[in-house]
Amino acid sequence: MITDDLARPAARRRHRTVAAAALLVAALAGAGGAAHADISGSDRASGSGAAGAAGALSAACTGSPQGFASVDASGQNGTTGGAGGPVVTVTTAAALKDYVGRAGAYVIQVSGRIQVSGMLTVVANKSILGVGTTAEITGGGLQLGSTTRPGNNVIIRNIRFSGASDDSISVTNKAHHVWIDHNDLSDGYDGLLDIKRESDFVTVSWNHFHDHSKSALLGHSDGYTADIGKLRVTYHHNFFDGTDQRHPRVRFAEPVHVLNNYYRNNALYGVASTENAGLLVEGNYFQNVAHPIYVGYDKSGPGRVVERNNLYVGSGTPQTAGTVVEPRTYYSYTVDDPATVPAKVSAGAGVGKIGC
Repeated sequence: MITDDLARPAARRRHRTVAAAALLVAALAGAGGAAHADISGSDRASGSGAAGAAGALSAACTGSPQGFASVDASGQNGTTGGAGGPVVTVTTAAALKDYVGRAGAYVIQVSGRIQVSGMLTVVANKSILGVGTTAEITGGGLQLGSTTRPGNNVIIRNIRFSGASDDSISVTNKAHHVWIDHNDLSDGYDGLLDIKRESDFVTVSWNHFHDHSKSALLGHSDGYTADIGKLRVTYHHNFFDGTDQRHPRVRFAEPVHVLNNYYRNNALYGVASTENAGLLVEGNYFQNVAHPIYVGYDKSGPGRVVERNNLYVGSGTPQTAGTVVEPRTYYSYTVDDPATVPAKVSAGAGVGKIGC
């Protein structure tokens, strides 16, 4: 356990949230029959070129997750996504919906701007990778898993998400081993990235959150106690850029590791721990954030927070309370000097930074 000797009492404050206006998109016409037009040429006939294409993509889009997505647990050795499966390239909503919902492993390359309607269900063993700097999913989002089709072992990288009519990305329904990395998320209706309903072993890294109010919810509701013992998530090197709240807002989860993120001009608060959640907030840089850390928020009861080695520039005093399970119980890691975080994260977070 890790302890903070500067524990302060929980404080509950009510705020009115400023959600982005709903951006509703017309349903796509003529979706049926369009999927196979977007299969890469080497795979169209028999898939014989998949292995070579997978090797080329692996060389161009390297890396593996750090934090909870790297942990061997729940019958899964780390997070590998669609590795070993066919590589396909999609340019339409119909093709994207088809491949993210197919059984088996697939590496799905998203090329260009794709307008979707509603949430597309992503099932197990998928890598969804944006090509270059222009891959975008707009008008809707991705939901990892349904009640009958798990969304385990999924990687989402190098994609711009904008204008979602609900969440941009929802990790839900017991999905585990998920890596969400180097994306750009903005201007949605509800949450940009929600993780809930007993999901587990997730890493959220190097993403740019901006032009939105509700960034990253962790935990479904105050009454959803099934989340206890789940929702182990690492948030590292993300840029919370002028977003209002939920960076993250956490219920029940422990441990949650908030590491080396850059917070700038967050109007309501930075991090909130509620309903007995346990958070380690470590090595972050808070700039112009009046309430960097809350213990308890709105109608939710207090959680626990240990903070260490953070910098608070033009920011308020963090609230802390209690003890928290040490993330090093699960994985090893290195903490960057928080003074280097603004430059490092500004330069490295978002799309077009990993060579896909």
